[in-house]
Amino acid sequence: MPDRHGPAASRWITPALAGAVIGPALQVRQPALWEATAYAALGVLGMTLLAGAAWWRGGRGGWAIVLLAFALVGFAACGWRADRFLARGLDPALEGRDLVVTGIVAAMPQQHEAGLRFRLEVESATAGGVPVRLVPLLSLGWYGGVAPAGPGLMELQRLPAPLRAGERWQLAVRVKAPHGNSNPHGFDYELWLWEQGVQATGSVRAGPRDPAPQRLATTWRHPVERWRQEVRDAVYAQVPDRPVAGVLAALAVGDQNAIERADWDVFRATGMAHLMSISGLHITMFAWLAALGTGALWRRSTRACLAWPAQHAALAGGAALAAAYALFSGWGVPAQRTVLMLATVALLRLSGRHWPWPVVWLLAAAVVVTADPWALLQPGFWLSFVAVGVLFASEPASRAAPTPATPLVRLGRATMAALREQWVVTLALTPLTLLLFGQASLVGLLANAIAIPWVTLVVTPLAIAGAAANWLWTPAGAAVQVLQQFLQWLAAFPFATVAVPAAPLWAGALGVAGGLLLVLRLPWQARLLALPMLLPVLLWQAPRPAAGQFELIAADIGQGNAVIVRTAGHTLVYDSGPRYSAESDAGHRVLVPLLRALGERVQMLVLSHRDTDHTGGAGAVLAQQPGASVLSSLADEHGLQAIRASTRCVAGQTWEWDGVRFEVLHPRALDYTAPGKPNALSCVLRIANGARAALLAGDIEQAQEARLAAPAAGVGAAPLRADVLLVPHHGSRTSSTPAFLDAVQPRIALLQAGYRNRFGHPAPVVLERLRERGVQVVDSPRCGAAHWRSEAPGEVRCERLQASRYWLHRVP
Repeated sequence: MPDRHGPAASRWITPALAGAVIGPALQVRQPALWEATAYAALGVLGMTLLAGAAWWRGGRGGWAIVLLAFALVGFAACGWRADRFLARGLDPALEGRDLVVTGIVAAMPQQHEAGLRFRLEVESATAGGVPVRLVPLLSLGWYGGVAPAGPGLMELQRLPAPLRAGERWQLAVRVKAPHGNSNPHGFDYELWLWEQGVQATGSVRAGPRDPAPQRLATTWRHPVERWRQEVRDAVYAQVPDRPVAGVLAALAVGDQNAIERADWDVFRATGMAHLMSISGLHITMFAWLAALGTGALWRRSTRACLAWPAQHAALAGGAALAAAYALFSGWGVPAQRTVLMLATVALLRLSGRHWPWPVVWLLAAAVVVTADPWALLQPGFWLSFVAVGVLFASEPASRAAPTPATPLVRLGRATMAALREQWVVTLALTPLTLLLFGQASLVGLLANAIAIPWVTLVVTPLAIAGAAANWLWTPAGAAVQVLQQFLQWLAAFPFATVAVPAAPLWAGALGVAGGLLLVLRLPWQARLLALPMLLPVLLWQAPRPAAGQFELIAADIGQGNAVIVRTAGHTLVYDSGPRYSAESDAGHRVLVPLLRALGERVQMLVLSHRDTDHTGGAGAVLAQQPGASVLSSLADEHGLQAIRASTRCVAGQTWEWDGVRFEVLHPRALDYTAPGKPNALSCVLRIANGARAALLAGDIEQAQEARLAAPAAGVGAAPLRADVLLVPHHGSRTSSTPAFLDAVQPRIALLQAGYRNRFGHPAPVVLERLRERGVQVVDSPRCGAAHWRSEAPGEVRCERLQASRYWLHRVP
């Protein structure tokens, strides 16, 4: 490895870089942070070992000392940063209080049908006129219509005002700690906020009793964000087709929220989602084009070439212009990683060093991890670095000098090389994609072969150039429409995607190694060894309950109900969680990924009643599960009936799956003709295997509970007793009467409710009744997804506790 620092330094480069990655990789796995002094002591120890290694020079074992030293320093630095960040977190005493905040709009706001979301850099805050310390950056929502004014109280809100990045506003807000859903194989929203530097979320209070929002000034702050917002608005003004305009806004200014959900579904099915965000591919392609342009211009000046070689100027110009493009596109975390990688490689080449590709690859990883250790937990990091490593490793050891050829022949060679690289990356990354996402696109190779050059060489340049000449967005929109039609045609194939259950880490790692082995330039006999390595990740099946047993998974979906019931060979989903917005619901965000990860084929979807916090995700679940029947209390004219007709749930219905009995206890047939709230028609389902039972009670209230509890007093109907109870109506004070709880006699009460939800669920009086009876209360804000098994009726596995990490919010 040629280097200017001597043989000892050269030998230590690889272990130093490896240690710089290993240390943070271990630290981000900590469930809780240590004291800051512990990290400081580890850092001092690492520096001492490094000094000792320098004194040791070329002695045996020096590489191990260097690796350990850099690992300790990396671990300590990552832990210290995390500790300092948490120390500036939100004071729990400020959660839910009315605050008046003055701050700067830090990024272009995101508009949606209910209002808008935006980031606010806090300058000052008061509570009741008294100054308080608030976190530096807030993520706020401003919604029109009605909003909670207290438990069970609502009031009309002023419509959101038009916000511009860089403006200073004074707003009345309520804030809370970042708190996301915690589900197996689910998206870590709290980690995402952590990487964005957001330490509190909340909403603007704009009711008649709140101080009116005031725009105080337009400042010079965040000029790039203000420009991005102007460009996005101009895109929508120029392009009337909103879905097409959304794609152009995503490619021009990095606004992925502008892309509609239906389009995202097509992009994922065709393996094109990475092209619709400002990813490493976009930044790298832009750097390549910028380098070509810079080099061509530089060579036109003899004086410039004499001052600095054109190839160096091209390298520096490409990296600098790529950084500018990443900044204009929103400076997202993936873009930051790519810019760091490009800058690292550019500086290395400008310094005249020629390192083997594995060391260059490791150097780029070490730089990225040092800047953002939590990138190690993001799928994009692994996909990017594995793709680059695969391309390096699969290249021939030496290349023959190209023979002179016509432009057409050179184009053919370049096309074949690009197709080979796409084939290599697709083949190698498929096991990793299955491990990370549970599905892969079978049409992705064809889609990417056509779409990558189309998007990177036609659509994206036109989208960017449109910022200077708006009329260019018209041909750019036409190019997007051509792409959409092609991708929709591919996505319509029944074999467009393949989904597999989420394999354990060992199987996934073995599959990734097999994918790498397949593309290496080795004899075919050696590559055949990759095939058995791929089998565990392709054929893995999630464990199921034994015959005669069953289990419940109460998903963490916020304010709503959604429970997956699994027997030895069947699956039932009870309710589908809430609708969050026109583009998002619990089915799409939580249930579909969870069912896919478990490899489930759902036989029945039960929708207890029509409220959207119970039916909001039904459309997504039914789309993924074409064989599922529906049992519900929905009226015939309900919109979901058009998607799939349902059977009416009526007390007395029973069926048996794998030795487990299912029985509907409510409503009665005559209840459908009686006036009343939708809650009164909730389908109540009892599941039992003769030894253990569970009761899923929907949103029934006192009147329905009284009728169901009457058999316990001797009226003579089906018993209610159950080991686990899905608490009626999320713990509302209108439900969970003493008589009902005495009839059920649960050991465990599952409470599905959103953290600091606007309804005040669960009510303190309900919690007190449960505690008086010695019932273990398991609520989703503290537990996350709750997993209960009939084989171990006294135990509940809480996802938030099992997968604990120090950035996850802990509810007091």
